[in-house]
Amino acid sequence: STRLRTWGFGVRVPAGAPFTVCRFMSKSADQLLQWDHPAPFFIAIAVQAEDIDSFGHVNNTVYLRWLTECAWAHSAAVGLPEETCVQMRRGMAVRSIHVDLLSSAYLGDELLVGNWLTNKDRLRATRVYQIVNPANGMTLLRGHVDFVCVNLDSGRPTRMPGEFFEAYVETLQLEEN
Repeated sequence: STRLRTWGFGVRVPAGAPFTVCRFMSKSADQLLQWDHPAPFFIAIAVQAEDIDSFGHVNNTVYLRWLTECAWAHSAAVGLPEETCVQMRRGMAVRSIHVDLLSSAYLGDELLVGNWLTNKDRLRATRVYQIVNPANGMTLLRGHVDFVCVNLDSGRPTRMPGEFFEAYVETLQLEEN
């Protein structure tokens, strides 16, 4: 049996698991952490030995992998797993990535990778990310990834299907100016 650690707000992370629980955090629970926006969708990460670089902390490329894992977990949670997008012949391609690494993570750290979706129009969307260490409340990363919807057959930009909007309507955040 896997030993589980439970934080006071009910997040359960199996000891040693690289990627675990994903859910939407309630507005009352997100106040326990210093999230930048209310009610994130998040995944829990336990830093593994293969995530560590020669400087003794998590390698920069690993953070990008975690952002991607969070995005796909979020998509699956709202009914748009990768397989569905492929069947629809539509996908969200990365247009640009901006990441501010604010602090380092180390072997054994248990982290939360949160994200919020903002909608720009029927062609583009932005995911805003934050990685926090709930053990000390520190934010390790803030960033955003801009996506454009593409037709998987032609590779050309196209309008998002209505199913994308329907799936994400409850998680869309107003874009801040």
